[in-house]
Amino acid sequence: MLESLINPKRAEKGPWKMFFIGLLYASLSLLLVHFLFRGDLVLSKFSGLMVVLFCVMFSLPFIYYVIKNEEEEDEEVTGFWGVWKAHRDAIYAFMWLFLGFIVAFSFWYIILQNPDLLNAQIETYCSINSPGSVENCVAEYSFTSQIISSNATTKGARFLSILGNNFGVMIFTLLFSLIFGAGAIFILAWNASVISAAIGIFTKYKISEIPIGMLRYMIHGFPEIAAYFVTALAGGIFGVGIMKHGIGNKKFLRVLSNVVILIFVAIVILLIAALVEVYLTPLLFK
Repeated sequence: MLESLINPKRAEKGPWKMFFIGLLYASLSLLLVHFLFRGDLVLSKFSGLMVVLFCVMFSLPFIYYVIKNEEEEDEEVTGFWGVWKAHRDAIYAFMWLFLGFIVAFSFWYIILQNPDLLNAQIETYCSINSPGSVENCVAEYSFTSQIISSNATTKGARFLSILGNNFGVMIFTLLFSLIFGAGAIFILAWNASVISAAIGIFTKYKISEIPIGMLRYMIHGFPEIAAYFVTALAGGIFGVGIMKHGIGNKKFLRVLSNVVILIFVAIVILLIAALVEVYLTPLLFK
């Protein structure tokens, strides 16, 4: 029923509208998991993944339409700027959707005070920021004033850990977009939920501090997610190129060159985002 209330074509022409769609989908996902599975001894252990699963299911109709529509434009596109002009509205729509996810996840996570809601995301946060003591980091996490320090390791080690994690996500994004074009929505929802869990920790679970927390993580979070979307776009273009033209066709070589350009751009963005996260953000938010 929800998908029938949204016109994907209209939303893509007004990308900012996707912010409100993201708010709705993320809110419904957290509320459903909280009220339906909180008392379940088994499923409550996987609440973090179930939140993402619900969010993906809600978003799939729109994402499928957008990916399909964008793939039809790839055949006449050449060069990075040609690709950007053809697909920028879709990328903007994804970014607004991502922002809506983060606002809703952060708000309801703090309001509901259910530590299990984003349990998997907290483990991910700890594995990135405290790779040498993940279990202690997770055990320390609670809805109190305790904040997990991001300086538990050296800056160089953190940079390598963050960069390795980001490149891993980029590879998964590429594979998901090749196997199933709309599969990139999983990366979108998952990263939004991880950032929201980190915002909860940073703000000491205070609603009034959410804007500051978002600023703290969006400085590097937005470039990261933009890189993932560029990667997803590259995977979609590559898949369509093979299906339509075959490897030996001249048109496929043009498609392949576009894919290489996009992946290179994504790698550069991830490098910059990791540097900002490790060396700039801590100076601004101590």
